Amino acid sequence: MSKPVLQIIVGSTRPGRVGLPVAQWFEGLARESGEFEVELVDLAEVDLPLMDEPNHPRMRKYTKDHTKRRSETIDRADAFVFVMPEYNYGFSAALKNAIDYLCLEWAYKPVGLVSYGGISAGTRAAQMIKQVVTTLKMTPLFEAVSIPFVQKSITDGTFSPEAPVGEGARAMLAELGRMEEALRGLRRGGAKA
Repeated sequence: MSKPVLQIIVGSTRPGRVGLPVAQWFEGLARESGEFEVELVDLAEVDLPLMDEPNHPRMRKYTKDHTKRRSETIDRADAFVFVMPEYNYGFSAALKNAIDYLCLEWAYKPVGLVSYGGISAGTRAAQMIKQVVTTLKMTPLFEAVSIPFVQKSITDGTFSPEAPVGEGARAMLAELGRMEEALRGLRRGGAKA
């Protein structure tokens, strides 16, 4: 049996962002765990326009090639990690837009949250996104990675956190594995979205 697919989604597109080095660090940990096939999905590369589909995403009647590609990408995943900054006490518009393009493709998949920022470590953004993902029948994990003063851990474009951040990430990966397995039957036809 093949390994489940974990997609790590970089939720910031801002020039000079630190989300990519944080996501690359997490990608390395996920690959080391050996539990998942790991894909890094960078929203800056995906470059979705602001929602431009005429039909509700629940219908899956996509008219744009970028939406069809996005649907195939998200459909293929079994679990997610959102690497996200906190902007004005919330999560980024780029991440919200990427989520809103689709509906059924997200259902019955666990999501881990890696948030970062200043003193609050992006925790307000993490709390806010939980309302959105549960509406799409995703399961946000209790285990999370919250990185305060993220800039202090980046040198020459490489994120190197202190040990407790890595320990938290490993705990979250282990829980993602358990939740992915528990939700698998629902994703594979055991229930309809």
